[in-house]
Amino acid sequence: MSYGYETSRRRMGAQPWLVLLCLILGLMLAKDWWQDRQSARSMREVAPRADLSDSEQSTISLFQEAGPSVVYITSISLERVRRDFFSFDIQKIPRGTGTGFIWNDQGHVVTNFHVIQGANEAQVTLADQSVYQAEVVGAEPDKDIAVLKIDAPRNLLRPLQIGQSSDLVVGQSVFAIGNPFGLDQTLTTGVISGLGREIESITQRPIQGVIQTDAAINPGNSGGPLLDSAGRLIGVNTAIYSPSGAYAGIGFAVPVDTVNRIVPQIIQFGRAIRPVLGVNLFDDHVARRLNISGVVIAEVIKGSGAESVGLQGISYDRYGRVALGDVIVEIEGTEVRDQNGLYRVVDRFRVGDTVTLKVQRPGQRAREVEVTLSQGSS
Repeated sequence: MSYGYETSRRRMGAQPWLVLLCLILGLMLAKDWWQDRQSARSMREVAPRADLSDSEQSTISLFQEAGPSVVYITSISLERVRRDFFSFDIQKIPRGTGTGFIWNDQGHVVTNFHVIQGANEAQVTLADQSVYQAEVVGAEPDKDIAVLKIDAPRNLLRPLQIGQSSDLVVGQSVFAIGNPFGLDQTLTTGVISGLGREIESITQRPIQGVIQTDAAINPGNSGGPLLDSAGRLIGVNTAIYSPSGAYAGIGFAVPVDTVNRIVPQIIQFGRAIRPVLGVNLFDDHVARRLNISGVVIAEVIKGSGAESVGLQGISYDRYGRVALGDVIVEIEGTEVRDQNGLYRVVDRFRVGDTVTLKVQRPGQRAREVEVTLSQGSS
């Protein structure tokens, strides 16, 4: 019994030393952990940097100056939704979004036609996040341009400076401001990578003289401004070339010379005043089916310049068979193979100008006539 008691006492006497040793080791580990944590939390010394480069300062200034002129557009359609068997409710459904910019201090806003196409209403959000209901003043779908109007305080309306597109050169810097994917006030930069491009409008008529740029343009950028290094408007971003629908290095902008000609007309008349020959044309596939090279006149509009020089459309004989009239084969010395070729030339002129046509009537020799362009929508 004595031996067991002594052994037990020795074991109990050793326990305080073991506890003390564990405590010391624990304190040492805790100290290391605390030091590591404090070291991780401490900030590293900030390295000084040089002043921003001149090009950086110029880009920042450009964005700060032009940003307040750029707006966010939400188009809205009114849809009738059946609530029960007996009644419909009218709901306002957001249709799409895009970008625009302030044209003047009267509240006119320019954007793409396809941004507001099919919408009954539109809302414009300014750079200070204030929102205004917008009235659609008018549009020119053939050039993908539309004009809205908002009733906002003049101190919030900062029009962009207007440049020109006729003297642009490939390689000069450009800047695009917009709202891609709904992100507010995004700036992308690039260069002019091509000039004199041609794209197809939503009406399938050609838009000529288009600016090509590698500045990133994505969904939501449509209708936003393309600026030069002086912050002047040189184009309206309208399309991207990409199988996926996202940025692929090729974007297009309607040139400002076209915009600056059409927008005042829309503001004044609600539509663009375009020069026309005064004829209605057959679709190109009709001419191809008949193996005709040129543009077939379907109808001559009364009182037009085309009527005054004796141009004729199709007619019908007493058996109801179609007899061709005049076929336009050349305009201003340029061979015409289809309607787009005709529009490319006519769009260079103004209402009241005179153009020379070469026309061919079946069974007769080709002849030249001078037609005064009239105002119209065809």
